[in-house]
Amino acid sequence: MGQKTLTLTLGPLQFNWSAEVFADFYARVADEAPVDRVVIGESVCSKRTPFYRDQIPAAIERLKRGGKSVVLASLALVTLERERRAARDLFKQTEHEVEIDDLTLMNWTRPEIPFAIGPLVNVYNEATLAFLAKCGAQRFCLPPELPFASVEVLAAAAAKYGASVEVWAYGRMPLAVSGRCYHARAHGLSKDSCLFVCAQDPDGLAVRTLDGADFLAINGVQTLSHKYCNLIRDVDQLAQAGVTGLRLSPHSGDFVAVARAFAEVAAKRIAPDEGFALLRQAVPEADFSNGFLFGACGAAPLVSA
Repeated sequence: MGQKTLTLTLGPLQFNWSAEVFADFYARVADEAPVDRVVIGESVCSKRTPFYRDQIPAAIERLKRGGKSVVLASLALVTLERERRAARDLFKQTEHEVEIDDLTLMNWTRPEIPFAIGPLVNVYNEATLAFLAKCGAQRFCLPPELPFASVEVLAAAAAKYGASVEVWAYGRMPLAVSGRCYHARAHGLSKDSCLFVCAQDPDGLAVRTLDGADFLAINGVQTLSHKYCNLIRDVDQLAQAGVTGLRLSPHSGDFVAVARAFAEVAAKRIAPDEGFALLRQAVPEADFSNGFLFGACGAAPLVSA
């Protein structure tokens, strides 16, 4: 399959950052980060939304002035009536694309509003992709646990329907969302009286095994990988397989440097190993992996095909 130019998508913020940090992050992304698309809004826990809701319109306006396409994020697990109303309201506007991470939202899609399918929808095979594409999905961010062979097959299937495929290329990978809040429980609190303790861990709370080995990370009701996905050395192979976009997930640290490294490698201005070195400098505390793509398991050390 012929190689295409890869676009860079900034995925929705998974963590509970303060309104000030939220505003500063998106201002810098708008002005400095070489990303093409930005998915913005709450995707993990609706209780967090009131803290930064007022910041979203200004962030969207600045992102658009910075030349970015803006996509509205949806909640990954819709359980309450107020969450249903918020999901439905995403389709009352007609200006922005909507990313669906809970198929409940398929009830409210409208032909005049383009929508994408996020990584928490289990698009594991061609039949699922074909069904959603026929319903109007124009872009698919594939689940991060898919191996390269499946990514290649799904990219080819999407092309038949004029849809595009992106893969999770950077950041802790979303593994599950629960009705219970792990973060609150770890602090002896209930979900309803959580005191927003997840804000204490801007990149998630590390979970270790009884033997002390790094295992997972928790983020409120969400389970994440402990390791950061890092596909910067695999960009060329993904492009050759028909993938059209890379998803970078927001984390603390120098995210602009992360985006620049991926942009430089995607444009072939620097070698993949040089890009990897830049990522290591930008986030020295991160433990990288591409095990889902090429390894025996997601936490496998960095490997190549």
